[in-house]
Amino acid sequence: MLKPFLYISLFIAFVNSASAQEKYAASDIHSHNDYSRPEAFYHAFNAGAGAIEADVYLRSGRLVVAHDTTGAKQQLSLDKMYVQPILKEFKTRPRPLNLVIDLKEAYAPILAELLKELKPLKGLIKSGNNNKALSIIITGNRPPPSLYNKYPTYITFDDDLQLPHTAEQWKRVAQVSLNFENYSKWRGEGTLPLVDERVLKSVINAVHASGKKIRFWAAPDNTGGWQKLMELNADILSTDKIDELKELLKKMGS
Repeated sequence: MLKPFLYISLFIAFVNSASAQEKYAASDIHSHNDYSRPEAFYHAFNAGAGAIEADVYLRSGRLVVAHDTTGAKQQLSLDKMYVQPILKEFKTRPRPLNLVIDLKEAYAPILAELLKELKPLKGLIKSGNNNKALSIIITGNRPPPSLYNKYPTYITFDDDLQLPHTAEQWKRVAQVSLNFENYSKWRGEGTLPLVDERVLKSVINAVHASGKKIRFWAAPDNTGGWQKLMELNADILSTDKIDELKELLKKMGS
């Protein structure tokens, strides 16, 4: 069960510790399955979500957004659903935003096309120390760490702690995302088993010690789940229920 925890001790020796946050806001929300909503990008962006996820496939030489191969047949393009709206909104409402691209098939052809389709956004994308507002994070079927240097520095990567990294490779990692169900089968009702809580806390602390933020996917997407993740100091709250989570955060902050 702890395989994703295996390599994290390798990172602690050469990175600074990241302090856990004390207060959460809409900017800590990761909008999952955003494209399934009628307003797609705008629902999450207008709510202030700090991260918006797009699952992509390569079809007929273009990137399309869908959660599975059946949806990919609808030909909803990444350009129309995300690139163009970001380009438009950042002219008047720029703000920190992570565009998380989940590669659903082989990484090489998808990334080759992605670099082409991101060209209109290059002036907005954070790279190194340029302090731009938009960050591009690759997850899913990403390349191995040994190939990170083959891609422009404005491309960063999500990590699942399955592979070792050098110090330079680890610098290209934007955040860590782990499957909650690898650590607990709790679904947000009743009390989280103590043994599960201890394991989750140790993983979160280790990721923070490596200098990165952490997100759990497939975590309980309800009030109980969100509150527990915040109690454990998970940094990023992944949800399909943006409005409900935002309302909870508003109540907690008042």
